[in-house]
Amino acid sequence: MLKTITPIDNTIYVEREFASTKTINETLDKSKRAFVEWKGTSLETRKKILTNFVDNFLKNNLEIEEELCKQMGRPISQCGGEMNGFEERARYMIDNSNIALENVISKKNNEFDNFITKEPLGSIFIIAPWNYPYNTSVNSIIPSLLSGNTVILKHSSQTPLCAEQLFKAAKKSNLPEGVFQFMHLDHESTSKIIADNRIDHVLFTGSVSGGRQVKKAIGERFINAGLELGGKDPAYVRKDCNLQHAIENLADGSFYNSGQSCCGIERIYVDSEIYDDFVDGIKNFTEKYILDDPSQKSTNLGPVVKLSAANFIRNQIKQAISEGATDIVSKENFKISDNNNCYVSPSVLTNVNHSMKFMMEETFGPCVGIMKVSNENDAVKLMNDSPYGLTACIWTDDKEFAYNFGKKINTGTFFMNRCDYLDPGLAWTGVKDTGTGVTLSVLGFNHLTRAKSYHLRTIKEG
Repeated sequence: MLKTITPIDNTIYVEREFASTKTINETLDKSKRAFVEWKGTSLETRKKILTNFVDNFLKNNLEIEEELCKQMGRPISQCGGEMNGFEERARYMIDNSNIALENVISKKNNEFDNFITKEPLGSIFIIAPWNYPYNTSVNSIIPSLLSGNTVILKHSSQTPLCAEQLFKAAKKSNLPEGVFQFMHLDHESTSKIIADNRIDHVLFTGSVSGGRQVKKAIGERFINAGLELGGKDPAYVRKDCNLQHAIENLADGSFYNSGQSCCGIERIYVDSEIYDDFVDGIKNFTEKYILDDPSQKSTNLGPVVKLSAANFIRNQIKQAISEGATDIVSKENFKISDNNNCYVSPSVLTNVNHSMKFMMEETFGPCVGIMKVSNENDAVKLMNDSPYGLTACIWTDDKEFAYNFGKKINTGTFFMNRCDYLDPGLAWTGVKDTGTGVTLSVLGFNHLTRAKSYHLRTIKEG
């Protein structure tokens, strides 16, 4: 039995039966049968159906936002942002699918017509996370379907209603039966599905350990997996930056969604000349956050997803402090936080270094560490000193410097004067333990299709 515990008050919010072996087999078979017809459907028809899918999904926004708040504890005042992100990404991919899926012309003349088509892979199994349940799943669902694949969605047990809402919108949009399905699954069943020959591609967003389990389940099968895994994203605050802009946006990048973002800022390296001013500024800004019941519209910092996560965050901070770190944030305004609930007060740690787990391991909570650096070389060295590489950012007034600095950073996305945002026109990817594969942009479609070459020669008489 699937049980979703809301972090608001640690009570059961959703209960669902896990899919039976019979249901799993029926779903896999249905997906394979539906693929035959769907791949033969014109792209223009797919675009029309999926536009209706997006429209129907957005019509139910108020119910979806309330469910989102209760399932994973995000403040209701911020849940609308998830819907906006869903729409932005979905519509971009629909609008740009013709470019992404167009044939690649090799040679075309009176004798030869040589080109490459992009063929759908088949049945795609998507394993979606709870922290951005719609924004992450849309990155995979929409381009997979546009490419002519069928999709089976397994959502996190923390956010099962998200899968149900997406399926409901799909049915209203007359998406052919079997093209888009979902199942509530336990870990054992999930692994068996990944290993099943009826699955042609796997897309997973989650932890590094979860990514390794996906690869293990694939085993010797000749299929690929898109893996978006952990992050410990850094920022460099240069002395020529707009200081107030940097403070406000880095605080948001650290604490939005209670820090539960794979591309959230967890490490900040500040030029020594402005270090004190930056530290004072982010301390004052952070202490203005309202940590409270996320269903209240005034709340802008909610609980983390579960008590075990809260305890992990608290213990990591406690360990760092025992090793010499200082939490500069007063807890006076965050008295709701205690060791028996999921409400974790925001923390800004100074006097930290890379010998501490806090600066090296993903925390996934409302906390950030700040270190002083003397120059850009120190910043580069520290930013690259990580097993992860999802995003990194610089705060400066010099675009040329930013570009050259970015070339030295081992990361999938590099920002200047921005963080914690996905531009749907840019490739979403990472390096090192952050995973492999690409979503978003026209390049994201390449991982959902295979190349098929045509070499057509016309023989002329005489």
